[in-house]
Amino acid sequence: MTDLLMSRRHFLAGTGALGLMPCVSFAASPAALTAQIAHIQLAPDGYPVTEAYTYGSQFPGPMIRAKQGERIARELVNDLPVPTSVHWHGIRIDNAMDGVAGLTQEAVLPKARFTYDFAVPDAGTYWYHAHINSMEQVARGLYGPLIIDEVNAPDVDRDEVLMLDDWRLDPETAQIDPDFDFPMDRSHAGRYGNLIGTNGRYGYRLSARRGERLRLRLINAANARIFGLTFQGLTGWTVALDGMPLATPEPVDSEIVLAPAQRIDLIVDVTAAEGEEAMILRFDDDEKWRAQVGFDLSGIKAIRDTAPAPLPPNPGMETVNLARATQLEMRMEGGAMGNMPMGRMNGQMMGFREMVSGGMYWTLAGVAGMDETPFARLSLGEHVRLKLTNDTIFPHAMHLHGQHFREISDGKQGPMRDTLLSLPAETTEIAFVANNPGKWLFHCHMLGHAATGMTTWIEVA
Repeated sequence: MTDLLMSRRHFLAGTGALGLMPCVSFAASPAALTAQIAHIQLAPDGYPVTEAYTYGSQFPGPMIRAKQGERIARELVNDLPVPTSVHWHGIRIDNAMDGVAGLTQEAVLPKARFTYDFAVPDAGTYWYHAHINSMEQVARGLYGPLIIDEVNAPDVDRDEVLMLDDWRLDPETAQIDPDFDFPMDRSHAGRYGNLIGTNGRYGYRLSARRGERLRLRLINAANARIFGLTFQGLTGWTVALDGMPLATPEPVDSEIVLAPAQRIDLIVDVTAAEGEEAMILRFDDDEKWRAQVGFDLSGIKAIRDTAPAPLPPNPGMETVNLARATQLEMRMEGGAMGNMPMGRMNGQMMGFREMVSGGMYWTLAGVAGMDETPFARLSLGEHVRLKLTNDTIFPHAMHLHGQHFREISDGKQGPMRDTLLSLPAETTEIAFVANNPGKWLFHCHMLGHAATGMTTWIEVA
């Protein structure tokens, strides 16, 4: 087994096993989401099954799909031995349904139930996942795709959801490594896995015809891994980021970077010639390209000679009035070899050593972890410009609940997103309109960082 599953800080290498795994389809979602332990074949066939946290014994969880403007109602049934909740990532919904225990709702205790019921104003690619002890519960499998279809669907032959993830498994037993308190993960780049896959399987493959046009919805569900992706035998366009449509589709002519929690919608034509392969490749830590998704090609269909039309815009996609925007600043500090001499923790100023002894390694705006006071109190409709300075040596995927924002570059506002990749020693600016009332989390989606300090909140009154 050790020839396939490698050491803690590495991953399953090579593409020789691409033929091992069949395509796995998402099942329809039931009216209830039952969080429960199940045993699933996470490692390749021939390896032991893995005990995982699941929704309805499915890994990933069942696809929840609706049309824009409809309502979604799901009862969470907690059959786990621990409290849990569900966050609906990226959807601009009522605050009471956001699923953040301790901020928007009480934790759903074992054997208890909670009903989520909300309208979906935005079309696009989203996902749902646990939001209590997320570093562990998401890593153990509590997540699934949330797809909101446009009223008028784009002209494609097929629509495919691809959830990318990595898992840290014991090389002998194929069980998920239970050490979620490992200081190296919490104070460095985060918890990386040694097995990388798609839709809960290693060596994931899709069938396709040459010339076919596909909509691919990519979701990064990993705890900390940043995916660098490219195409072989495919010609594609980016049509949406984090669920929000681009005004004009952009040709994919360079590497795609997908940070934890980010999504990208692509429309691709299968352009591989006879005898050539079509693949989505990822750039691995050893600086080699390996297959993330392979395509089994058959037949031939005339390739379209035009770029896809843009997706219809979602409501509330106006740009920010920067001239009258409220100016805010946030510095990210801490981590290994970081610059965090002091910070506020549990309402008291503490030195770095004191915070580390309390399990905190990071601060946002000088505060480690959730504070009783929000980072900012905003009025409904207020325009905001937030300057983010990454004063650490690690990247961070900063996610804002309840709103979407635009990154500002050279005075111009980029596409709308809900998760920003902030690189080390980099200063970025984002701008948004606070148009959704409530208490909203703002945190790093490298989930080990969020658990150890990089979590705060804003209030829109």
